[in-house]
Amino acid sequence: MTYCVAIKLDAGLVFLSDSRTNAGLDQISTFRKMIVYEKPGDRFMVLLSAGNLSISQSVREILQVEQIKDTENGEAVTIWNAKSMFDAVRVLGAAVRRVYERDAASLRQAGVEFNVSLIFGGQIRGEGMRLFQVYSPGNFIEATPETPYFQVGESKYGKPVLDRVITPATPLNEAAKCALVSMDSTLKSNLSVGLPLDMVVYEANRFQTDKVVCIDENNPYFQMLHGSWGQKLREVFDSIEDPVWDGAATDIPLMAALGRAKPLKKITTPDEKLI
Repeated sequence: MTYCVAIKLDAGLVFLSDSRTNAGLDQISTFRKMIVYEKPGDRFMVLLSAGNLSISQSVREILQVEQIKDTENGEAVTIWNAKSMFDAVRVLGAAVRRVYERDAASLRQAGVEFNVSLIFGGQIRGEGMRLFQVYSPGNFIEATPETPYFQVGESKYGKPVLDRVITPATPLNEAAKCALVSMDSTLKSNLSVGLPLDMVVYEANRFQTDKVVCIDENNPYFQMLHGSWGQKLREVFDSIEDPVWDGAATDIPLMAALGRAKPLKKITTPDEKLI
């Protein structure tokens, strides 16, 4: 398993991935899930991958040379000359389909599903930032102001904090912190996701970044965030009043009068019916 998250904001983009691909009592494998494509002053793109490692590595290799043509005599489009991120992600989709055509049948005979999930985002000079999620057939969807982030891999543990915090107006550093909290929640709850982490933060219209960091178990900021988040959650939890069951005085009763719903019915004899 793995966990990758990418966030599109008014101010820029945040990308974060773990590096664990297999977890067991006697075997843990580490492979990076993030790759950065940067041509300063012209384009900046990041690819995150989850799913079958052999498939994702093949897609990344083929993407370097993959070309698409809209007409027989038209110019070949690659990720390095695409005029838009939409065209660049079309090239990525074509790379996924090429790997499928080459490997899917053999994988199926071996009982292995063709499974790869990708996040691809960045900015090409002449247009704004864009962020896409790409599926196994090579099709894709784009992030919107209503859904400004994508996750692939083991996403459920890190989703709640993103839903509560992230909006397009969220500042970059705050979004980076939120992504790390999301990752920390996933690390806490699932051993199939593990350190080290790769993080990239991109500021809009820069077409390059130096905000690239690898985070391991000795990283002081991540150690602080891990301890503080757990402590603050406990403090908030302890500050919430316990439910009252015995009729004691409270301004916030749990056993309150119902509206349209009816109380749960107890079955007390073999002859009683639920309905």
